[in-house]
Amino acid sequence: MTPAPELRRLVILAEDKTWGRHRRDVRLDGPLTPADIAAVAHGVRLVLSDSAATRIRHARRIVEALSEQGIRGYGINTGVGALCDVLIDRPQQQALSRNILFSHAAGLGDPLGRVETRAVMAAQIANFAHGASGVRLDVVEALIALLNADILPVIPSRGSVGYLTHAAAIGLVLIGAGDARIGADRISGAEAMARIGRKPLVLEAKEGLSLVNGTPCATGLAAVALDRMQRLLDWSDAAAALTYENLGVQAGTFDEVTLALRKSYGLQHVGQAMRHWLANSPMLAASLGRRTQDPLSLRAVPHVHGAARDAFVAAEAVVIRELESVTDNPAVGGTPEAPVVRSEAHAVATGLALALDALAPAAAALAAVSERRTDRLVNPLVSGLPAFLAADGGVFSGYMIAQYTAVALVAENRRLSLPASLDGGITSALQEDMLPHSTPAALKLLAILDNLRDVLAIELLAAAQAYDCQPGVALAPATAALRRAIRAMVPTYADDRPMNADIMRLRDLLDRSPFAL
Repeated sequence: MTPAPELRRLVILAEDKTWGRHRRDVRLDGPLTPADIAAVAHGVRLVLSDSAATRIRHARRIVEALSEQGIRGYGINTGVGALCDVLIDRPQQQALSRNILFSHAAGLGDPLGRVETRAVMAAQIANFAHGASGVRLDVVEALIALLNADILPVIPSRGSVGYLTHAAAIGLVLIGAGDARIGADRISGAEAMARIGRKPLVLEAKEGLSLVNGTPCATGLAAVALDRMQRLLDWSDAAAALTYENLGVQAGTFDEVTLALRKSYGLQHVGQAMRHWLANSPMLAASLGRRTQDPLSLRAVPHVHGAARDAFVAAEAVVIRELESVTDNPAVGGTPEAPVVRSEAHAVATGLALALDALAPAAAALAAVSERRTDRLVNPLVSGLPAFLAADGGVFSGYMIAQYTAVALVAENRRLSLPASLDGGITSALQEDMLPHSTPAALKLLAILDNLRDVLAIELLAAAQAYDCQPGVALAPATAALRRAIRAMVPTYADDRPMNADIMRLRDLLDRSPFAL
């Protein structure tokens, strides 16, 4: 089956799927893609094109014309939120921009990580580059300079129903307030600006509002989530292949003609992946046909993993549209001679929240079925292998408690899969009387993906141990390569060290594509 053009990404490519992280730079001209954001998040430089700079300058001239002509514009010459009808005269518009940052910087909790912070900044810059926000080019260039120098604002992770508190923490650094990080060192916003050779900015009309507005926070985090889930989808197939080679006996489980009876591009992709990993397996050839049907956690790998891939493609399309959209409120347009201000609700990211909420149970389902496969590997009642894959059951516990850990992570994912988009809430004296919670939706998805990574690590370790319990078995060439990669990082387990260290050590492997081994 040949995928439609928009779904060709589902065709397996035996290459490193790190989404362009090895590029020298990402050029910001037209809309960025989630892959672009992910690349910048992992350290690739962001470069502003001349055409993008021209759009930013043009939008700024429009804001200046609006201010000069006294045309009412939300957050330009009015208060914000429930104070939107309070007019602000021109001498006070600088103060309004500055005060917005301080009052909105109310976030709490541990700061976002380096990758997440860079993703949010990249998405914010991309939003300004559409040319409808009206911030000065100096503001955008300062953000790019901080990003490319890897001098990152300290962004508290909690306390936002949408975007305001996270974005305010970035804006504070631009005016010499707040805190930033260089590696492990924490410095003031003023020092951060000095490190890039700039004085703290004095914000002009609308700039304070634009710096806290829009959906870049949720969109940047969503791009990071897509990047991580893309790899974990591939690792889910790889882990399932190792387990299937150890336990599977049904003939034709992943046959292309049989799977084609079910219409799903994701399912076809997973079937192709399983055939790739298990091709020419002497171990499977010796056992195939002993059972009419394998258990569902083995037999339905294409169906479960494929459904998650289909959900991934749908969510990715939403994130792409978000990056193509102007999400600042208000948006400006027209010309300096005939300026237009459009008050709208484009910063309300309900579509993004719903997409991320749909992806959360998809990722959780991958973890859930992985844990079920791990249980079959360690359970002597169904595996035919030593109990808990231990050399001497009773004296050794082997992978007994690692499976407990997987169960706990799966249960946590179940709780995290509840939709953030339905949380609701009322803020700003009824002016904002419905809330989509898109940023919390992204953050909990990232938490689920962290759990999925660790559950898959447990399955991979257990599967490698299962091979060790069967000395002399001959593996498929592809699964043999996976086994070697695992054993290069973690030796056979003999109750001789803390199990959690093995699980955490495998995280580095899962940060790469299994096709790059």
